[in-house]
Amino acid sequence: MTPARPPYHDTPDTEAAGAPAPTSSVPRPTVQQTAAARPARSGTAKPARPAPPVRKAPVRTARRQAAEQPGVPAAPPLAPEERARLLGGGHHDPHAVLGAHAGPAGVAVRVLRPYARAVALLVPDGQRLPLHDDGDGLFSTLLPEPTAAVPEYRLLITYDTPDGRGVHEVETHDPYRLLPSLGELDLHLIGEGRHEELWRALGAHPLVHQGVAGTRFTLWAPNARGVRIAGDFNYWDGGGYPMRSLGSSGVWELFLPGIDAGALYKFEIARPDGTHTLRADPMARHTEVPPANASVVTRSHHVWQDEEWLARRSGRPAHEGPMSVYEVHLASWRPGLTYRQLAEQLPSYVKDLGFTHVEMMPLAEHPFGGSWGYQVTGFYAPTSRMGSPDDFRHLIDALHRAGIGVIMDWVPAHFPRDEWALAEFDGRPLYEHADPARAAHPDWGTLEFDYGRKEVRNFLVANAVYWCEEFHIDGLRVDAVASMLYLDYSREEGEWTPNAHGGREDLDAVAFLKEMNATVYRRCPGVVTIAEESTAWDGVTRPTDSGGLGFGLKWNMGWMHDSLEYMVREPVHRKFHHHEMTFAMVYAYSENYVLPISHDEVVHGKRALVGKMPGDWWQQRANHRAYLGFMWSHPGKQLLFMGQEFAQGAEWSESHGPDWWLLDPSYAAEPDHRGVRHLVRDLNAVYGATPALWERDSAPDGFAWIDADAAEDNVFAYLRFDAARHPLVAVSNFSPVVREGYRLGVPEWIPTWEEVLNTDESRYGGAGIRNGSGERATVHPEPTPSHGRGSSVVLTLPPLATLWLRPA
Repeated sequence: MTPARPPYHDTPDTEAAGAPAPTSSVPRPTVQQTAAARPARSGTAKPARPAPPVRKAPVRTARRQAAEQPGVPAAPPLAPEERARLLGGGHHDPHAVLGAHAGPAGVAVRVLRPYARAVALLVPDGQRLPLHDDGDGLFSTLLPEPTAAVPEYRLLITYDTPDGRGVHEVETHDPYRLLPSLGELDLHLIGEGRHEELWRALGAHPLVHQGVAGTRFTLWAPNARGVRIAGDFNYWDGGGYPMRSLGSSGVWELFLPGIDAGALYKFEIARPDGTHTLRADPMARHTEVPPANASVVTRSHHVWQDEEWLARRSGRPAHEGPMSVYEVHLASWRPGLTYRQLAEQLPSYVKDLGFTHVEMMPLAEHPFGGSWGYQVTGFYAPTSRMGSPDDFRHLIDALHRAGIGVIMDWVPAHFPRDEWALAEFDGRPLYEHADPARAAHPDWGTLEFDYGRKEVRNFLVANAVYWCEEFHIDGLRVDAVASMLYLDYSREEGEWTPNAHGGREDLDAVAFLKEMNATVYRRCPGVVTIAEESTAWDGVTRPTDSGGLGFGLKWNMGWMHDSLEYMVREPVHRKFHHHEMTFAMVYAYSENYVLPISHDEVVHGKRALVGKMPGDWWQQRANHRAYLGFMWSHPGKQLLFMGQEFAQGAEWSESHGPDWWLLDPSYAAEPDHRGVRHLVRDLNAVYGATPALWERDSAPDGFAWIDADAAEDNVFAYLRFDAARHPLVAVSNFSPVVREGYRLGVPEWIPTWEEVLNTDESRYGGAGIRNGSGERATVHPEPTPSHGRGSSVVLTLPPLATLWLRPA
């Protein structure tokens, strides 16, 4: 019969180096089973901890126990203060008193195992040496033979069974006889704030140490008086597993034999004021499914198959290549799907529409789904809501094999105040600024990182590298950069303190962003960083060695705001706002831009993109199509949020995602929405095949106005050029009338122009007004000067439509 699990669990392990650690006598449940079996708890609650049964024998003093165990020698007693610090979780060096230590009188062995009935040593000659019960879970013995070396030994620990009718024995290694499992170089780099692979040094790592299989736990907590490890392997009682402090680095370490992937854990921290707090691991690479919040020991078994993708992604700078981005909230794109199920659907959908990249809203672990991932508690862990870290790797691998790049929304600007996460992590401000006025984010009720602290800066820089190297992420869209750059962001006069030069710039944040960008670009060829930055900060996408912040691209929030302000107007009023569509070209080459129609523009009463448009349903869809044609031909990369590719009429909600039913053939209005999706597919196809639309996005010679002043007509006409000066003509008519015989000046050396895209085509839901007849609509220029050019074409401009023409 399988023996019952003891009330205080030790995981048995193996002697052979590299051998897998055996499981306990009762099979360990999976993370999902554990989460399901526990009662639901809030994001700030401690993990549920079953109350162990009362020990059969009362706690005994060492003197009384000695009388009851004649012939079992005890080690010299600990000083009362040291014993109290050890048992109270406030000891900085438990390895100095636990384990085996040679001395003049022999080898003293001490073991701390709460709830154990008895502990014995198993030594290589086969002897079983019982330890003296010193009370309070402490056991010891003195091996009187003088020796210069501590003998090899294992522990045999006896527990009462839960029913109190028997005992259960566990054989295991003693973690306190092992040397530190973290090297001096790691500690030096951590102390310098320069450990670019910090995730390999801190956190929980299954490995073999001194021939013993187990897991190394390491934590940075410089203000802690003591740290212990609590987990499902010890019924969330960390009393038996105090960690040691590794000097001035602020790092605590303990190697636990027998613990492997799947184990749940937290750190029990003794704060400077003597109180205790139970915290999730800041470096956890896997977590429980929220609202549960324990960290999970993990190891990756994924075998990547995207070598070809990685080899070619660095062939061209991002600002000189095609980039058409489909923004996705992964949890609601197809609600209920796992990462692996998404891998079966998302790549084929995105590839069919012709997008070059997917941008995923934040996927680092977060307790509240309604934050959309922007309030992160697990910066190194992909959210477990849709599967494991390897499941997430599988999704990225599938996208890469489909030829699609992956951009991830990254949130280094702030973090929430949950008491089990980063806030006052070790009893004092650690990740946040020590000044409460600097720490509190005025808009979101969160805490801002202290970018001036080298270890915090290291935590974030390494985190950016981590996602790129461990998950093969191709780009990081950095959220809320403006809130990081300015000390007075959302603060009134008197609520902020100027920097050392009397300015409003946060010099620490600037230094962090430069270091992050420089490090990512140096270590991760082909990766692009993208700033969500809404101010006129100079040099966001300028290289760091030229004084810039070093981003590859920047969201053009000005273009987004101005162009939407124009589009929401009734056409009769648009002539008074004509400059709102042309103004972006005044500063178009100051940065490398992305044109974003993101999730922020289709929620919270802002209406879906098609819902912003004026007029009846036909005009709304026509405006929507014409705007997309204008957007795809404008200098800058483009980003479109899910649902807008088929003109979803409702605002996005994370609770149900896109209205896929609108594309169902049985739905009467289905052609209205499928037609817009056909347009997006064709926009991407022509865009990708036409270097004039992307190759010179950031160079003035890649663009020229044909007519920027046709305000009375609501018309915009311009040329795009590739590096070889091959042109494309783009014309947008944002009035609801057909404009016959509309003359536009064009380059003289083109004998025939072909209409390659017309947003008014009937298959898109338009009226079908074209230029020319037959399968290929062509136009021949006339030697009539117009708009400063020696030749011109005469076009018919459909109502509320965009045309693209290129040389036939």
